[in-house]
Amino acid sequence: MEAKFFTLITIVLFTQTIFAQEKLPIIKANSKQVDIKEDNNLIKNGWIIVPEANPDVLSTSAKKVTFYTDIDSISFNINPNEHYDFVILLNEKDSARTRIIYEPSKLDILKKAEEYNYSDDRYIPKFTYQSQDNLNLVRVRNDLKLDSIAGKGKELSQIFNLMHWVHNLIKHDGNSTNPTLKNAIDLIKICKAENRGVNCRMLATILNECYLSIGIKSRFVTCMPKETKFDDCHVINTVYSKDLNKWIWIDPTFDAYVMDDKGNLLGIQEVRERLIKGQPLVLNADSNRNREELESKEFYLEYYMAKNLYRLQSPLVSEYDTETWDKVKEVTYVELLPLDGIEQTPQKNEKTDQITGAKFTYYKTNNPNLFWAKPE
Repeated sequence: MEAKFFTLITIVLFTQTIFAQEKLPIIKANSKQVDIKEDNNLIKNGWIIVPEANPDVLSTSAKKVTFYTDIDSISFNINPNEHYDFVILLNEKDSARTRIIYEPSKLDILKKAEEYNYSDDRYIPKFTYQSQDNLNLVRVRNDLKLDSIAGKGKELSQIFNLMHWVHNLIKHDGNSTNPTLKNAIDLIKICKAENRGVNCRMLATILNECYLSIGIKSRFVTCMPKETKFDDCHVINTVYSKDLNKWIWIDPTFDAYVMDDKGNLLGIQEVRERLIKGQPLVLNADSNRNREELESKEFYLEYYMAKNLYRLQSPLVSEYDTETWDKVKEVTYVELLPLDGIEQTPQKNEKTDQITGAKFTYYKTNNPNLFWAKPE
């Protein structure tokens, strides 16, 4: 027992000596859970101490960062051109070297992507929208009883009623595997049968077909970050309001829509522009996550969607069962890129899925006018 105790003391003293020689600040902790304050934003249990990491790195866009352990704390004023190293000594024996580095915020990155080319006239076909008279859409409308769900009110009332219905009907599960059949009827059926949720793409797919089935033009739009390889993006709907003569932002995952400070409904392009210019944005007060937690404008718009509004992609044909792949399937996507976006070429690319035989065509454009053309 004495030998073990002596060894432990030796390790602690040796560790402290090394870090003292490097002149690294040391704070102590008895719990692996650490609170972090970035500027005025306190994140409870926002950090887990991992002694095995060397160093464990926190990337931040904050001007000041504070770590609060259960017994100690340390603060740093952050300079974008420097990094900050310190050590968290866990339970007087495990040393976790920790580093803070500056990283531009998602909104800062988006602000650098403001420029488009409105003169870009490279060919892309026109967006089209399946008629509500299509037999599959008629079945969607009848089987799901959408006349009664949408109601007999004005157009905007119907748009919001359908969004709320999809949001409340199916839980969002971002880690779920997409079902094979990706249309409104089959997606709702499998969610009920397996008591499961689906990701944002499937929720937007369901809502898109609901809108088309009652004669409202809409598309689902994949909102992506700057990177071409990423772990997270978000898919929402752009819905054309004849009454307003414009596209509007509709998100069934968060039951969300966006307005300016005068209450005017905004479209995806308008939200992107206002984020970049720092103009006022208002998120509907009842926007929420799975009916459990209200969503904040700061997280949803200024962080999450600021990250995901860098690149936008949408199917060229908005129709029933767009992404159920089979050997006769041919799908075309159009991507809107800012001028500083990576992978600007090729402007047209074609691929064939080796498993399903489905054929895909991808177009790129820098012209928002083409991407947001009003439906004919």
